[in-house]
Amino acid sequence: MRDEPPISRFPLPALEDLPADLRDRIAQVQEKAGFVPNVFLALAHRPEEFRAFFAYHDALMDRPGGLTKAEREMIVVATSAANRCLYCVVAHGAILRVRAKDPALADEIAVNYAKARITPRQKAMLDFATRLAADPGSVGPADHAALEGHGFTPDEIWDIASITGLFALSNRIASAADLRPNAEFHGMGRG
Repeated sequence: MRDEPPISRFPLPALEDLPADLRDRIAQVQEKAGFVPNVFLALAHRPEEFRAFFAYHDALMDRPGGLTKAEREMIVVATSAANRCLYCVVAHGAILRVRAKDPALADEIAVNYAKARITPRQKAMLDFATRLAADPGSVGPADHAALEGHGFTPDEIWDIASITGLFALSNRIASAADLRPNAEFHGMGRG
């Protein structure tokens, strides 16, 4: 068996030392998931940033209308794979498997979304998101027109861009922290 490295290279606070609102949020996630995702513990290192990050996360990922929850997770998996963020690919891959009810889709998207079993509309969405993640200065009117040609509304394009931007931040923090994915994520949504 492999030695398990620490979940983050930065210090983790003791749960009992956290402000009550953070303890409550972590307890809610633990009750729903059955475990505490390591990102919650790592970001709790700085409570104000934890609050800001998860407020924006929830505003984007739980927003009604437009993109489906599975499509939102597709964006996270594809851009996190492009950014080589182990934590986000594994954790959001698990969420995508659950949301899409497809045990293989997240792996396909992480390895090569262009060959994944997705719709042309979803491929256009991921083309835009990965381009924005890798080379934001190159995104222009033609990229927006391609999305509009697949029926995306301005609000949906904003969502694609915002999710890409938030997870660019998340990918960089997770990579700098050497954040390790929870073992529980690996089996989620696989059977």
